[in-house]
Amino acid sequence: MSDGLALQETIPWIEKYRPRSLSEIINQEAIVNSLKTILSTHSVPHMLFTGPPGVGKTATAHAFAIDLYGGRYVEDGHFLEINASDERGIDVIRDKVKGFARTIPIGGIGFKILLLDEADQLTADAQHAFRRVMEQFSATCRFILAANYANRIIEPIQSRCAVFRFKPIELEHMRIAVQRIASKEGLEVTGRAVEALYEVTEGDLRRCINLLQTASTYSKRIDENLVFQVAGLAWGSEVRRLLELAAAGKIEDARKQLKLILYVNGASERDLIGQIYRDLFYLSIPEKKKLELISLLGEVDFRVSQGANPELQIMMFLATLYSASQVGK
Repeated sequence: MSDGLALQETIPWIEKYRPRSLSEIINQEAIVNSLKTILSTHSVPHMLFTGPPGVGKTATAHAFAIDLYGGRYVEDGHFLEINASDERGIDVIRDKVKGFARTIPIGGIGFKILLLDEADQLTADAQHAFRRVMEQFSATCRFILAANYANRIIEPIQSRCAVFRFKPIELEHMRIAVQRIASKEGLEVTGRAVEALYEVTEGDLRRCINLLQTASTYSKRIDENLVFQVAGLAWGSEVRRLLELAAAGKIEDARKQLKLILYVNGASERDLIGQIYRDLFYLSIPEKKKLELISLLGEVDFRVSQGANPELQIMMFLATLYSASQVGK
């Protein structure tokens, strides 16, 4: 095997199959068409890419730069990516961003591009400093901000950007992406496995590709059970049984079932909470009580994300579920 092929084998699939042109971006046709129009004029504004994780914001920024500058867009110094979740303070704006933006670009385009990924993680002070940098260096640099939550970006920055709102990846587009990777990697992916990938990732193509790569280390034939296994999910009947035991007041059995799901099957606590939310609608309890339980489940999800004991929090929810199920009996 040549050095080039050996290196290709070690690249994570999320990088290996990253789009190399705007024409390869899927599920975002309106945005791609707008960006192609911008490319044809070279009149590039500052841009804000916003939408849920894994829908192509970062990939689109790179593909745009490739179409504008060519394949050596990074090596030739035309493009810099900074992840604001790693460096979210004002120093990164003063040092890295300002240092890159102030230098005169080489070549005929006349400006560089700086991608600030996860820009919604910047502190308020850093965002105000960034706004001043945008004003100072707009002649030599264009800024692309990628953010999951546009409402966390201060208004003075939003007003200086053309805003592009990305939508979640649809099932058919995810199916096309999975089948393309499967054919190149020699995988057999069942139709139900693709649907399982979609259910698990909820339109997050990045997570889908990572799960697919993980599953491929277990078997070249990937079915829905393998997808759920590598995702660490408690699925279907296990969670439904947990809720039914709690609703029937069999609290000790419910506790054993919860321990089985969390500690034996190794389910992710946050994913388990998500599956409880989906199965809650199938329980035979009053609609008003379901609303109260959904509100409580949101509290449980927040507390677990802040470090609370998952078993204790979910057991509290199950105890409340029992009370709700007794209404009218």
